[in-house]
Amino acid sequence: MIGIGDKIPDFEVDAVIRGDMKRIKLHDYLGKWMVFIFYPADFSFVCPTELEDAAKHYEEFKKEGAEVFGVSTDTKYAHKAWYDSSPSIGKIGYPMIADPSAKMCKEFGTYINDEGLSLRGTFIADPDGIVKAIEMNDNSLGRSIGETLRKLRAAVYVRKNPGEVCPVNWRPGEKTLKPSGDLVGKL
Repeated sequence: MIGIGDKIPDFEVDAVIRGDMKRIKLHDYLGKWMVFIFYPADFSFVCPTELEDAAKHYEEFKKEGAEVFGVSTDTKYAHKAWYDSSPSIGKIGYPMIADPSAKMCKEFGTYINDEGLSLRGTFIADPDGIVKAIEMNDNSLGRSIGETLRKLRAAVYVRKNPGEVCPVNWRPGEKTLKPSGDLVGKL
């Protein structure tokens, strides 16, 4: 299972991007920040609210140098049908990864064996593919895409400003902290 500080594997996967079915390699996205939004299933209740909110923030993610990926155990055909039939999902410009074998979900630790579905998991990886943030929720709890964007911005800032760390609720333009001595890079 992938944890903080681990490098994401180089998956080659089917995805739906703006209604088109494509084959993508995660390796092709190295050099960009990557935000993975794992969700239980297409045609469900909470999932479209989260994915639509990610679509609303997509340009802001891209301004931070990030690509967003929606990931579920559905097939590319289910993703395509959902994209074509749902006004909220039809707004999505980021790749919707199909993981019917659950290989990615298992590797990221989001897979629920008894259900064949993913938990709500969010992972932020840096341009080198190293995981910097993880959030996992029970499937009954929707997450805040705005908070994911805030965490991404903090991670981008820290990468650009070695020796600084971001305090609670930090937003761009606010003060950061500068630990000294043995604490640098450990807080």
